[in-house]
Order: sequence, then structure tokens, then C-alpha cells
Amino acid sequence: MSAVLDHHEAHDHDHHHAPTGWRRWVYATNHKDIGTLYLLFSFAMLMVGGVLALGIRAELFQPGLQLVNPELFNQLTTMHGIIMVFGAIMPAFVGFANWMLPLQIGASDMAFARMNNFSFWLMIPAALIIVLSFFMPGGAPAAGWTLYAPLTLQMGPSMDAAIFAMHILGASSIMGSINIIVTILNMRAPGMTLMKMPMFAWTWLITAYLLIAVMPVLAGAITMTLTDRHFGTSFFNPAGGGDPIMYQHIFWFFGHPEVYIMILPAFGIVSHVVPTFARKKLFGYASMVYATGSIAIMSFVVWAHHMFTTGMPVTGQLFFMYATMLIAVPTGVKIFNWIATMWKGEMTFETPMLWSVGFIFVFTLGGFTGLILSMAPIDINFQDTYYVVAHFHYVLVAGSLFAMFAGVYYWLPKWTGVMYSEFRGKLHFWWSMISFNITFFPMHFLGLAGMPRRYADYPMQFTDFNMIASVGAFAFGFAQVYFFLFVVLPAMRGKGEKAPQKPWDGAVGLEWEVPSPAPHHTFENPPKLDATATRVIG
Repeated sequence: MSAVLDHHEAHDHDHHHAPTGWRRWVYATNHKDIGTLYLLFSFAMLMVGGVLALGIRAELFQPGLQLVNPELFNQLTTMHGIIMVFGAIMPAFVGFANWMLPLQIGASDMAFARMNNFSFWLMIPAALIIVLSFFMPGGAPAAGWTLYAPLTLQMGPSMDAAIFAMHILGASSIMGSINIIVTILNMRAPGMTLMKMPMFAWTWLITAYLLIAVMPVLAGAITMTLTDRHFGTSFFNPAGGGDPIMYQHIFWFFGHPEVYIMILPAFGIVSHVVPTFARKKLFGYASMVYATGSIAIMSFVVWAHHMFTTGMPVTGQLFFMYATMLIAVPTGVKIFNWIATMWKGEMTFETPMLWSVGFIFVFTLGGFTGLILSMAPIDINFQDTYYVVAHFHYVLVAGSLFAMFAGVYYWLPKWTGVMYSEFRGKLHFWWSMISFNITFFPMHFLGLAGMPRRYADYPMQFTDFNMIASVGAFAFGFAQVYFFLFVVLPAMRGKGEKAPQKPWDGAVGLEWEVPSPAPHHTFENPPKLDATATRVIG
């Protein structure tokens, strides 16, 4: 009898082995495979969005019209923004969530494995529709990534394609968020209370609630745009009694929480990397959790700081100005906690730590410029200038993207089972850090001097800084190609020295309790945890 049971158990175990070939990826329900798909997809979209950005910078290298006409220039700026936000940054963080959350909380997989597969594959047609809109009559949408009315009411058929694609992406985001919330709340290992969860799990739990709250708002705004275009409504059309400013209110009620959706998971990643390489516990864990929650709640009451120049009454300007300044407080708490974690720690500067310290430095700079823009009387002068472009690239590129690189270098040994080349990682960091600042720092001065954004041409006095920015942009773009070819690809092919189970001696967390590379199936039985909920007993 026991021999029969053993045979069945063995057979069952074989059944669990990773499928091979294309079926493994098309029908993927394993959280690690889907996480990999998300990460590869987001990197492909980063490259597409990057090519559009280089088109913009090539045109702005000197005054006059060199390469593109103003209409195509506006299409490039619009599609660059949409692809980077919805195609690169958001899916990458969902990829991190898929890969790491079950490992960090001791779950066997995500709660809804088939829905997980569906939410990924929805992104492919949406991305194709967005990219192929360049080839539709009249070209791609050219209304800015914010898709402001009344421009959107005047666009060609590509506008309808973009609206359709964004609906699909929104559905994908909502399904992914439901999956993450249920996984975190229902599938944690016994003994892992909410206040013992890893910070990355906390930041994603809060981010997922934000996504569910605001994606339907965006869906409503773009659906109203669609009915204005084709069904005779006048939500945003002044000719029929509509109000284009109403679109801005609805969009930014989505758009501002969206900004925090793109940065909170980055905070989570940095909150893992900094304690590891400082070899200390994260300073003020509880205050980090409360600060994350505070940022999420306050993100709903600051939306109109994007609209100080729309004729808002002074009372409204004051409210949104003070609310925006106030949201800097929990963000400051986080930065203080990271610095306090490093204080008197036994710090080493491996590549993940370099990216995290770089993130803290440059994100803080971006935060300060945001604080300056939050003041209505100053913002009225800076509105729609390159100062704003500099600000949001400091918080989104140096914020989200740099933290992602920290996460990739930190967990790559766990994903692939091989150590990346430390020299190549550091080269990628310094190359990116220097070229990023060469690109975006001069934009502060361009904005202060009054250069408006989304213009394909400019007067002669802005030439020097634009040339510097364009050279920096190309250098930054090539740094990311280098990263993929010489860091990611060798690791994916298994080239490099074998990674130990725990490559970083200061690392804590359940993900370091499984072998490297992480097996296809982990934690099929919930792990028994120690008192800190970070190690498996026995």
C-alpha cells in the first residue's frame, strides 16, 4: 500500500514540474513565470518609449525644425508619456509583485492564477494598438499623455484606438490589484501578522487599493471623451455647453493617485535594499507603514495643484497648495527613516545599494522641485515649462526606474541563480546616474528662463542647454541597452558564478529561505515562522 502511495506522490510531484516550450509562457499560471513576462514586456515598452523620447530630443538638439514636423512632435510627446506610464513603469512593478510577494509572505502562488495569466495577456493587444496608432489616418494621438479636451475631440481615429487600449490596460490593472490584495490578505504564512509583513508587501497592498479606486475614474473620463466624439454628448465640448476644465478635474483625480501608484512600490523596494546593505533593521517600520498609508489617502485631495492656471478661485488655490505641501511630510518621514537606517550601519556599496542611495538623493531633489511647484504664485510662472518636465522626470525616472534597477540587481541572483558582474552593474549605475543628470538638470534652467514644453522649436537663447540635454538623453538610452545586453541577458542564460541561497549577508525575509534560482514551486506547505516572521523554523 505504501509503495502505491509513494508512487502516487512521486507521480503528483512530476506533474508539478515546470512545463516547457511556448506553452509554459502562453498558458503560464505560475507567479514566477508571469512576473518574468511582465518584466520583459515592460522593458520592451521602456525601449519603445525611449526611442520616442530620443526622437523628441533629436529634434530639440538645435533650434529650427530638423527631423519632424510639429504635429509628429506632439504625437511623439503624447505617445512617449502614455507608453512609459502605462506600458513600462506600471507593468514592471506588477512584475515585481508577481515574482516577490508570494515568496515574501510564504504563499505558494498568487490567489487567482488564471486571472493572473489573463491580466498579463490583456496588455499585449493594448500595447500593439497604442504603438500601431502611429500608422492610422492622421497619425497617433497628439493631445499630450493627459489627453486633454478639446484637443481629444479634434483628433483622428487613433484617439478612439488609444481610448480602447487604455480601457484594456485599466481592466488588466484592476484584475492584477484584486489578485494582489487577496493574496496578501488571505495567503500569508501563519504567524505573519500585517505589522510583520515586508515593506514591499505593504506598499503594494496600499498601491493595489489606489489602483482599484482610480482606474474607473480614468475609464469614466475617456468614455465621456468617446461619447463627445461620436454620440453627440457635450461633457467637454464648450460648443454644446460642456466644460473642458471638468475633464482636467476628472483626469487629475485619477492622475495624482496614479503618480503615487508609480512610486509607492519603489519605496517598498528601497526599504528592503537599504537595511540589507546597512546590515541593520529598517528604522521606524511602523512609521513607514503609516507614512505609506498617509500618502495614499492624501493623494486624493491634491489633484488640482496641476490646475492653478485654470481660473481656480483663490480659496481653491490655497486649499490645494497647503494639501500639496502637507503630503511632503510623510514622504520626508520615509527619507528620514532610510537615512536613519544607514546611520552608523556597516554599509557596503554593492550595485543594489548604489541604486538605492542614488534613488534617495535624486528623488529628494525631485521632491524639492515639487514643493516649489506646489506654491500657487510660483507655479503660475512655471506652469507648462521645462521646469515641470525636469521635476516629474526626477521623481519618475530617478524615482520609479532607479528603484526598479535596485530591485533587479537585488533579486536577480534569486531569479536566475547566477550572480551578475559587479563591475558591469556599477558601470550601468554611474553611466545612468551621470547621463540622467546631464539630461534633466539643465531643464530646470530652461524652465526658469521660460521655455514652454511640448514645443518643437525654440528661440536661439535656449540652444546650449537643449544640446546638453539631448546628448545626455542619448547616453542615458544607450546605458539601458547596455544593461539588458550585458547584465540581464547573461543572467537569463545562466552565465556567471552560481548564486548562493542568500547572496547578501544582511538580507532578511522569506525569499532568502528558498534556493537560488527559486524553484518553480515554492512553499507548497505554509512555512513555520520565527517570532520576527522573516525566517523559516526547521
